Formats: sequence, structure tokens, C-alpha cells
Amino acid sequence: MGGVYGNAVAMALENCPPDARGLMSGILQQGYSFGYVCAACANLGVGAAIESWKTVFWIAAGLSIGVGFIRICFPESKQFIEAKKSGKKSVSAGAFWTETRVMLREQWKMCIYCVILMTWFNFFSHTSQDSYTTFMLTQKGLDNAGASRASILMKTGACVGGTIVSDNNDYNAIFTDMNFQIGYLSQFVGRRRTIICAALMSAFLIPAWILPKGEGPLSASGFMMQFFVQGAWGVIPIHLNELSPPMFRSSFPGITYQLGNMISSPSAQIVNALSESNFVMGPKGKLVDAYGPVMGIATAIIAIGIICTTAVGPEKRGRSFEVPPAGAAFVAKDIETGDDDEMDKKDVSHIEMTTKH
Repeated sequence: MGGVYGNAVAMALENCPPDARGLMSGILQQGYSFGYVCAACANLGVGAAIESWKTVFWIAAGLSIGVGFIRICFPESKQFIEAKKSGKKSVSAGAFWTETRVMLREQWKMCIYCVILMTWFNFFSHTSQDSYTTFMLTQKGLDNAGASRASILMKTGACVGGTIVSDNNDYNAIFTDMNFQIGYLSQFVGRRRTIICAALMSAFLIPAWILPKGEGPLSASGFMMQFFVQGAWGVIPIHLNELSPPMFRSSFPGITYQLGNMISSPSAQIVNALSESNFVMGPKGKLVDAYGPVMGIATAIIAIGIICTTAVGPEKRGRSFEVPPAGAAFVAKDIETGDDDEMDKKDVSHIEMTTKH
């Protein structure tokens, strides 16, 4: 599963015209939210019982395998094929790792920055969604069906926030049309500004997100909250791809994303542990676990962290992807002469120039 993300990002975005990258980034990332909607619908369809998770799991597994078979039917992108042909010889594992060492020496600060950014972002999504259904069940008193319906609408908002709602190309119209698309917006106002604005709006919405009562208000506030949470996420695939050293635009986004995901993996456990250790008054006048306040405070801290990290970080919007894949510049072992693999000065200079660029 961890190997899918980086390859999917590179495959989906490397062949896009630069002006369409923000749009396609939002569409790509919101496959995550659409999958969440499908899972919630499946859970609702099988009765939303505790033991029904196996059915939902096998439905999802079948869909995932199906996507793999569909991908087999399509070729590699033209851009990838042409970039590979521009290399000197076939890329070996040794060549790849040699260039990786050069890249890490030159780009270690960028690597650390992207891992920190992805840690914040994974905390952002999981803290605002993983325990939200439990929050509606325990603190707001909704039944399983109502909580599932609210979850579906919540992640529908995520799909709308990160994918296309308006395809207007006019710069000014984006701000006058309320049905704007955040990933698309980043193509005009910049990746960092878009992320910062979306994170800031999500922070402003926290009171309206945790204070309402009843399925309708909770669905509406959850919709708007996830609109901005996943709206910020919609910029990430292309932003991470553009920050990557061009030769590593498949492995770099995948590794940094998954490292951030690993570091943030205890988010649900942290929220649950804190919520179950503190209590608030429930709808029936009884003390219940304080999921709302804990999620609200945690999301506010995370949103501030994203804003600060993004503000001090770089942006390379419109960066060129037309470079050979990692290892293509390596002088491979000459089978006929039996010479050992080595890199000449010209190759090292090319790699260092490319990674710096």
C-alpha cells in the first residue's frame, strides 16, 4: 500500500500541462475522500454493526485489486518513456542508490522539511475524521445510521473541497464564484497561500464543527470542515511533486508521505485516550467522553502548525519534470571490458545540478 502513493502521484501529474497540475492534483487526492465515502456507504449498507467490518474490508480489497488490473491496460506516460530514453543506458539498482546518496547529500534539508509537512498533514486529516463518528455516537447521541449518514456527507464535503466544482479559467471569477475548487485555485494564487488559507478557514470553523446538536447541523458543519481540510490536502500531491528532486519525483513523494503517515499514526489513539480521560455534559444530562473539545483543540494546534510550516517553506510551482529518471546518468558496468561501475565527473555534476534545481 505504501508503494502506491508516490507512483500514482508521478503517473497522474508528470504528463499534465503545467496549468492543469493544480486541478489534477485536487482530483487525484480526493480519491482518498471518495474512498472514505464508499466505505461509509458500504458500512451503512451492511447495517453498521460492530462485526460487519469484515464485509466492508473485503469490498474495499476487491475494489483495490480491480484498480490494479485496470492500470495494467494503460501504458506508461509519454513523458516517462522519453525521459528514460534520454538516459545513457539501462538503469540498475546500483545506479539508483548511487544517485540517491548524491541527492540526500544535496537535498537533506528538503527531505526533512517534507517529512515534517506530511506529519502535520496526516495529523490534520486523521484527527479531524477518525474519531468524528465516535464523537457523534457518544457525545451527541446519534444512532449508527445517523452517524454513518453524517460521515458520508462530511467526506462528500472533502471531495467537493479538493476537486472540481467550477472550471472557470478567469482569475477574478475564482474569487467571485463561491463554488471554487481549492486544488485548482492553487494554480493561480500559489501552493503555499492556498494551503495556509484552507488551514486557517478550518481553524475558524472549529466551534461550528463541534458545538451543534442533531444529525443535520453536524452533517453541515462536518461538510464545511472537511471541505477545507481536504481542500488543503488537494494541493499536496502537486506541491510535493514539485518540491521533489525531479529525478526522484516518484520515490520522494511516496517516502516522505509515508514517513509523515507513520509518525502521525497514533493520532486516533491520542484523541481517544484524552477524550476518555475527560468528560463533558451530554445531551441527556449525563457526563460523556469529551471527544468534541479534544478534537477541537488538537485540530487548532495542527492547523497552526501547518500554517507556520508552510509559510517558512519553499514553493516551486510550475517546475519542469523533463529530466531522466534516477540512475539514468550513471555510467553502468561495461560488460565487454569488465570495468567496475563508476560515475564520471560529468555525471556527478549533472546529478548535483539537477537536484539543486
